[in-house]
Amino acid sequence: MHRPKEPGSPRRRRISVYEMTVFALCAALIFMCDFALDMAMNVELVSTLMMTFTVVYRKRALIPIYLYIFLYLCVYGFSVYNAVYLYIWLVLWGATMLLPRRMPTGVACVVYPLVCGLFGLSFGALYAPGWALAAGLSFRNMVRWWQMGIPADIIHAVGNVAFGMLILPLSRLLLRLDKRLHKAN
Repeated sequence: MHRPKEPGSPRRRRISVYEMTVFALCAALIFMCDFALDMAMNVELVSTLMMTFTVVYRKRALIPIYLYIFLYLCVYGFSVYNAVYLYIWLVLWGATMLLPRRMPTGVACVVYPLVCGLFGLSFGALYAPGWALAAGLSFRNMVRWWQMGIPADIIHAVGNVAFGMLILPLSRLLLRLDKRLHKAN
């Protein structure tokens, strides 16, 4: 039964079976890349993929992002240490959403890796409050813990900049594939 749109309320578009499938595959891809690079300290494709999906799917990118987080928490456990993912990845999504939708190619080639790298550099600072809560650290000790991790954040940033160079070509490829598959559907 179709309900008429209420005056003043935005009409929500329902998620199609096609989108559910694509978003589940996106979440699985993020999880598999995270797992595959687990041994490489602070080098990961998760940020790159999340930014790519946000560039392409905008608000709906939250679906594969939180599916990934759910998978991560199911495999690695629901703890305060891991629960910080509930807000950390939201920061990256929000930063990507603030970027202009249509950037010149030359600008996007610089901005996407830069944002990805800055996120990697700030990861320890974003993670520190959750760690402090879990470990019962004072604010002063939390700051010390974060400062000790800055070298790891620098490695994270460098890796994110390198992988961030894939965001523009991956998002263009995904847009083309999405258009082609949507037509076939």
